[in-house]
Amino acid sequence: MKQTKYIMSGGLAFSEEKDMEKLRRFSLKGWHVSDFKFMGYTLKKGERSEYIYSVDYRSLNEDEEEEYFGFFSSFGWSHIASEGNIHLFRAYPDTNPIYSDRDTSVEKYENSARSTKYVAIPLVLLTVIAWIGAMVSTDVLQALLQVIAVILTVIAVPAAWTVTAIYSNKWKAEEKGGLVKFAKTIPILLFFIAVFILLLVDGDALHMLASIIIGAIALPGFIWVIMSLYHKMGANNI
Repeated sequence: MKQTKYIMSGGLAFSEEKDMEKLRRFSLKGWHVSDFKFMGYTLKKGERSEYIYSVDYRSLNEDEEEEYFGFFSSFGWSHIASEGNIHLFRAYPDTNPIYSDRDTSVEKYENSARSTKYVAIPLVLLTVIAWIGAMVSTDVLQALLQVIAVILTVIAVPAAWTVTAIYSNKWKAEEKGGLVKFAKTIPILLFFIAVFILLLVDGDALHMLASIIIGAIALPGFIWVIMSLYHKMGANNI
């Protein structure tokens, strides 16, 4: 019998609670998280035991790690794995949650957004500059800038979407329902703007950009549906 298995993540920015609940359900069957893996987790077979899981987002220097993990350990949370500024912990069900009030929950998402936005914002700005350059240039330079713009867009859109999701989680913790609803409408607005450009506005570069935006919104939406079904099927099979 295999002693390890891989399970996919729904993306911590988008389905953190579902991921943590699924890991809890696996622990009941004796499958316990041992590490992060690309777009998911590695689980190892062990004795059946119920654990609850939680993640924290914090950039740490090497000399800060012992104190940081020791602090959580003193409250009953064992460090399992880290990837970048994401740290996974587990505890027994009667352990007090890592984030027990509004202020600490908000701080958690602020820490998560801080490092992500420093990558996303420059990417989005470079992408906008590349597309503007592609629209105003001609011939070989235009073709080169279009290729660069397409590559940047493929990277920038998911990064921007992730930042939006993190801020939506932060606003939810702050009980700012209006901002949460606004964040959810952004992809819909962008989708319809892109459709409008594709159908009614002339320009090859604009049409290419609109097509990429439509695909960038539709593809994650499709993946979200698949991952939701995956989580539901997994929950029924655990």
